[in-house]
Amino acid sequence: MPKMKTNRGAAKRFKLTGTKKIKRGKAYTSHILNKKSPKRKRNLRQPGLVADSEVRRVKRMLCVG
Repeated sequence: MPKMKTNRGAAKRFKLTGTKKIKRGKAYTSHILNKKSPKRKRNLRQPGLVADSEVRRVKRMLCVG
């Protein structure tokens, strides 16, 4: 049986932390930024974690055990 292929779109969007949690970038950072406050934009730059309900799906796309 061949090896599993990593979903390349997912590999570019998610990274594993040292404790095997999945780090992600936040949405709403690409355009229409003038109505967003500086504090909100600054907080959007910080990475977020994938929700527990989605972890299994994302790990399967990344071929992580």
